[in-house]
Amino acid sequence: MSKLTGAEIVIECLKEQGVDTVFGYPGGAILNIYDALYQHQNEITHILTSHEQGASHAADGYARATGKVGVCLATSGPGATNLVTGIATAYMDSVPVVAITCNVANSLLGKDSFQEIDITGVTMPITKYNFIVKDINRLAKVIRRASVIAQSGRPGPVLVDVTAAITDYEYQEPEKIEPQTDTIREEDMERALEMIRKAQKPFIFVGGGAVISNASEELRVFAHKIQAPVADSLMGKGAFDGTDELYTGMVGMHGTKTSNYGITEADLLVVVGARFSDRVIGNASKFAKNAKILQIDIDRAEINKNIKVDASIIGDAKTILRRLNTHLDPINHDEWIAHIERMKDMYPLRYDKNVLTGPFIIQTVNEVTGGDAVIVTEVGQHQMWAAQYYKYRQPRTLLTSGGLGTMGYGLGASIGAKMGCKDKTVINIAGDGCFRMNMNEIATATRYNIPVIELIINNHVLGMVRQWQTLYYGKRYSQTVLNDSVDYVKIAEAMGAKAYRVTQKEELAPVLKEAISLNIPVVIDCQIGCDDKVFPMVSPGAPIADAFDDTDLKIN
Repeated sequence: MSKLTGAEIVIECLKEQGVDTVFGYPGGAILNIYDALYQHQNEITHILTSHEQGASHAADGYARATGKVGVCLATSGPGATNLVTGIATAYMDSVPVVAITCNVANSLLGKDSFQEIDITGVTMPITKYNFIVKDINRLAKVIRRASVIAQSGRPGPVLVDVTAAITDYEYQEPEKIEPQTDTIREEDMERALEMIRKAQKPFIFVGGGAVISNASEELRVFAHKIQAPVADSLMGKGAFDGTDELYTGMVGMHGTKTSNYGITEADLLVVVGARFSDRVIGNASKFAKNAKILQIDIDRAEINKNIKVDASIIGDAKTILRRLNTHLDPINHDEWIAHIERMKDMYPLRYDKNVLTGPFIIQTVNEVTGGDAVIVTEVGQHQMWAAQYYKYRQPRTLLTSGGLGTMGYGLGASIGAKMGCKDKTVINIAGDGCFRMNMNEIATATRYNIPVIELIINNHVLGMVRQWQTLYYGKRYSQTVLNDSVDYVKIAEAMGAKAYRVTQKEELAPVLKEAISLNIPVVIDCQIGCDDKVFPMVSPGAPIADAFDDTDLKIN
């Protein structure tokens, strides 16, 4: 046992928990931690981002890509509040992040001191748990608890606000995180098995919980054993192989017609780790109206929250699927699968193949990388194209802000992902509007030579908002046109990155291959038309069976 300052205890506890990379930005109140970090810079790599929001997104991307806890640091006041968007992003998508902030001294708390803010009060609604540590004797216990809370059950962000002092410290082995199985009831399992055996038209809907629980193999076995088509949410991408014959694509507002129609026709919908987001279900009263619904989720609060279900099993999805598989014999649904295959042929994803478009760009990325890259996205049309046209074969290969829809998320997250997965190609797909939000993080990538590829699908507008203005607001393009003189190639070069501009289809593949081979930070500015749309689409509040595309609009 030794006497350590609070700052030293923070660093020792991070080392205990196996943390080798942190993201942050120093300031007055947190200088003590940065001074302690200086003494351990050979054990913990610190990435200085250009903005605290970039640090929180980087920690998030690191966590999503690796499955480990992401850690970010910020000082008091504005440093701490700049983390808020990143913390909320992690909260909405159940990402294990620990945010450590340092507040003013205890004697100055509550006195409107310089750079004082009640950050625990600010973040209470957007954290799984948060702490303000006024008693230094509790600090080690709190840091350890924060790591466990962030990872256990349904993961999420935890904030620890620290003040300085000296106390005893003794090393402890990190607590092992076990899957949640004590809530799995045998009667729920029996009810589920009965529903599965009786179904003639089963459909599986997969969400982010299947990714978090590492249930991919169990899910593959389950789908093929009961011979059911599989659709996913944006957060569920990669949990089920996007090239598998049973895969039908994404479901919901920009899902495939096959997935939307198939779920509408199904007589059983097995939902694995999905929360029935409004962007998935559309009109709740008409969602899967012909099906009994079986929901598998670790969070009891998600059961009957947005959609009333017929049965549920609470617990770790991987464990539940493994147990179901052991009790199921293969079931034949050849006629149902043949019907789904006919729908795939009738309703393929379509786009104009004569010019450079968002879908073509994503398909080219898929071909060049062989589907073996970590794809990060910002939010908007490019995000939906990335969900539709890239074939995700493994979990943790699409990192995107699904619940909060955070523009500016992707670049910081891609830096975090690359730090966690150094052997992977990491590409951030961005719109020009999103790139403007946090493009300062290009300087972070070049400072440390973190070889991420920033691929901008540049249509000179806020594409998704403009799409809605076209369809629902009489083409009144209020504040969505970005057709100014900003040159992203020059901006990228000024921050030390290699940059390319692509205007023709034929240019993209060679540029992308060269960017990957260079192994340095690269920005690729791809110029596309301003009126490209994401189709299919379901109007807000409409049933998902009312999905339409450009051909339907021409008919009507």
